[in-house]
Amino acid sequence: MAVTATKTAARPSAAPTSRSGAAAVTAGIVLLVAVLAVVDITQGTASVGPGEVFKALTGRADPGDASVVISSRLPRMTAGLLVGAVLGMAGAVLQAVSRNVLASPDTLAVNAGSYLALGLVAATGVSLPVIASSGVAFAGGLAAAAVVLGLSGLGTGTVRLVLAGTALMLGLNSVTEGLLLLFPRETEGLYAWNQGSIAQSGFDGVLQMLPVALVGLAGLMLTARRVDALALGDDAARGVGVPVRATRVTVVVLAALLSTAAVTLAGPIGFVGLAAPALVRPLARRFRGFARSRTTLPAAALTGAALVLGSDVLLRALVPDDLSVAVPTGVVTSLVGAVFLVVMALRLRDTAGSGPPDRLRVPSRAVFLATVAVLVAVLADLVVAAVLVGDSKLLLGDVVNWARGNAGRTVSFVLDTRVPRVLAALCAGAALALSGTLVQAVTRNPLAEPSVLGVSGGAALGAVLLVTTAPLAGGWGIAGAAFAGAAVTAVLVFGLAARGGFQQNRLVLVGIGVAAATTALISLLIVLTDPFNATKALTWLSGSTYGRRMPDVLPVAVVLAVGTVVAVVRRTELDLLSLDEDTPRLLGLPLGPGRLGFLVLSVLLSATAVACAGTIGFVGLVAPHAARALVGRRHVRVVPVAMLLGAALVCAADLLGRTVIAPAQLGAGLMTAVIGTPYFLYLLVRSRR
Repeated sequence: MAVTATKTAARPSAAPTSRSGAAAVTAGIVLLVAVLAVVDITQGTASVGPGEVFKALTGRADPGDASVVISSRLPRMTAGLLVGAVLGMAGAVLQAVSRNVLASPDTLAVNAGSYLALGLVAATGVSLPVIASSGVAFAGGLAAAAVVLGLSGLGTGTVRLVLAGTALMLGLNSVTEGLLLLFPRETEGLYAWNQGSIAQSGFDGVLQMLPVALVGLAGLMLTARRVDALALGDDAARGVGVPVRATRVTVVVLAALLSTAAVTLAGPIGFVGLAAPALVRPLARRFRGFARSRTTLPAAALTGAALVLGSDVLLRALVPDDLSVAVPTGVVTSLVGAVFLVVMALRLRDTAGSGPPDRLRVPSRAVFLATVAVLVAVLADLVVAAVLVGDSKLLLGDVVNWARGNAGRTVSFVLDTRVPRVLAALCAGAALALSGTLVQAVTRNPLAEPSVLGVSGGAALGAVLLVTTAPLAGGWGIAGAAFAGAAVTAVLVFGLAARGGFQQNRLVLVGIGVAAATTALISLLIVLTDPFNATKALTWLSGSTYGRRMPDVLPVAVVLAVGTVVAVVRRTELDLLSLDEDTPRLLGLPLGPGRLGFLVLSVLLSATAVACAGTIGFVGLVAPHAARALVGRRHVRVVPVAMLLGAALVCAADLLGRTVIAPAQLGAGLMTAVIGTPYFLYLLVRSRR
């Protein structure tokens, strides 16, 4: 009885402390936001300091200083507050209703859907007012979120949502980038807008989006109690009379509305919806006042505002004034969010096993030989078509004369430029397929692929850094820079994911986080460089083989030849590594050196492929999967079939990209992304079943 009385007596003092602590924390966040807002107003390119800002706010400043403060700095600060608040609250409520700590407007591909919708409208040449543009963006973002939620399902701690969102985002962004290349005049400025910037010219945009944001915020606050019930589970929510489906649909629509308001006002500001709720979540475990959505949602909104304003303040404090104007705020928030995603991946419990992805079956030798024969014939036909077809159509006789050195000047010029392109596509496709095969075997992860794991992103970052700083660099220089970038990201991804033995969820999630960071840095480089280098980098990033010469093809050809020999010679070791952890040890096979060697070879293959043909996604995923489905899991058969499939896929994508809409061209990377995204989503659906 004494113990019971003591506990009972202690409870009344604990509850007020908890509530007062929550109030103190909230007041601290409000004070932080206020300080950041004041500092943000005082920063800028014009020589208008705190004193002039105060005079402008009190109506005693010079007309020039007052114009700077009223027309530029105050709207920028207000936009930062509004965008951060709506994204923070949208992320918090999405995580609550999906019971997934990784849900946010970014991981649901809302931004990518809005980007594509606006790109489609811009390509038509139609100019829409802000409200109409917001409606278009809302429709695109909501459709993308519905697809991702439908594919991922619900469940605490699952990363399927991030995988589905990332795959859909890559596919949608590829289509949008294709529109940017096809309609450069109509979509001028859309790429810079997609990086996210809170810079404003007056209060017009803020005032037009404010009612939309207020409707969304008020709607979420009204559904806060139902959100709390959904967070406990569907059965518990139904038990207290909450309509589960209607509530979830309502909340997702309101969250998409808020995200659309932010996108329309400032472009996509990355990862605020993921990071803000993650910062607030620990408070709920310490302070009882943050245990309910009615207090958590406003706290997440304030934290989101602090993140956006803090990123803007940090950017202008570290970057010179003349450059800070060009650097989008979304680049900084994306870098911060990428770090958050990696940290959360390391802390999440990995519920997915890393067993072999496919059933063990061994087709007959005749099936293997027939498959290889068919693929060789298809690839030969593609090569002939790629050499003959293009902006100038040729005959086989022209090719024969060119090979003998007897062709005319026009034919020689065409083939001198076209043959290296075809060889670049073939070698890059085969190298990416072999790289994906090695990674999937070593990690025993069916979703592992150079672009998904961030290795291709690191290679692209290294190559773009060289392209934008040294435009005259040759093929070997770009290959070296790409390998350096790929090596750094590979060390990060595989080093962090090695804890626990390359578990499936952790490896892919860390890779996605690193890939997001590389994408943000690439965007920063493109925004800061001159327009000529920016166009060159964008064309190269689309996976284009345009302008390739034989020296550009040589590095990937050499690495591909070495990689093929190593994979064939060590095929038995690959088979054992792809089974489990115990079998290789029982047979005396050292796991560490073998795994490291294959991973280094995979990085070399993907880096040289990226240096040769730009960023080409999903080939390393599709080709190994299709090869195993055709000839089984023995790598003596998987390796050649996967390489043939990868070469055929990239060659066909490059051929279609430069002929279907000739004289305009689309990069092979855009075409493979359109093909690979549905296949990746299909794999997620199959694994869910």
